[in-house]
Amino acid sequence: MKGDENDPKGLIFEAYRIEGITDAECRTIFLDWALSLPPERETAQALQLLVTQYGALHADHPMTGVMTEGLSGMATPKRRGGWRSRPRN
Repeated sequence: MKGDENDPKGLIFEAYRIEGITDAECRTIFLDWALSLPPERETAQALQLLVTQYGALHADHPMTGVMTEGLSGMATPKRRGGWRSRPRN
């Protein structure tokens, strides 16, 4: 699995093999995975392929949840400057 361009270091693959892994550990591995992608690789596309690859087999695994959260977070554009409690006049 180390040759997979969507998981260059095999981090996500290894996370699925760790018995009793926690959400916090999965988030750390997820961040390490994101940093391990080659600069030319589109992160959202690579993540979508990994969710498709692992999600169906391991829907209840914490890493699937963390990757799904990451994918939905990438799809939501972030507002600059934060949210206002009341509209401007």
